[in-house]
Amino acid sequence: MSLEFLITSLIIVASPGTGMIYTVAAGLSRGARVSVVAAFGCTLGIVPHMLAAIMGLAALLHTSALAFQIFKYLGVAYLLYMAWNTLQERGALQVEQKVDTRSALRVTIDAVLVNLLNPKLSIFFFAFLPQFVSTDTINPMPQMLALSGVFMLLTFVVFVIYGLFAASVRNHVISRPQVMTWMRRIFAGAFVALGAKLAVADR
Repeated sequence: MSLEFLITSLIIVASPGTGMIYTVAAGLSRGARVSVVAAFGCTLGIVPHMLAAIMGLAALLHTSALAFQIFKYLGVAYLLYMAWNTLQERGALQVEQKVDTRSALRVTIDAVLVNLLNPKLSIFFFAFLPQFVSTDTINPMPQMLALSGVFMLLTFVVFVIYGLFAASVRNHVISRPQVMTWMRRIFAGAFVALGAKLAVADR
């Protein structure tokens, strides 16, 4: 495991994206426990992309314009749905004092879908992982699985840190209705911006 891989992965994971925004929103609105649930869901959401990259299925998205466009616009539609729910005081910034099992499951599903419906992730891992596999490796599968496991662990840890930080300032935010209104607008705008960025993305 090279230091270059760890540093590159950390930079990628720590960069703002849909998963990070959703985890922070969960921490702000529902507290520390749910922010960890959101971080776990976002981490689960990248598993199919990594498996697709390892098994070569990401090549389909890279070569098939139709498959890429269908996947892409499903992702755009879901991000716009997240933005609308946020503005309507539902979804990512729905304030709940007590979170039950059903709400935690909903957070997990939303977090998984946020990352799952992004075809750029499959193509990214398809291009990213092989760069750190030894050229003299006869069977690269175990090494790619190990690299994927480390990337997932970094994703979970970094997202948990983001979420717990957001949860630590939660009381200062939700106790001020005007601040919450602006936070909803900002997070909804962030989801729209990410959707727009995905909409114009090429393979």
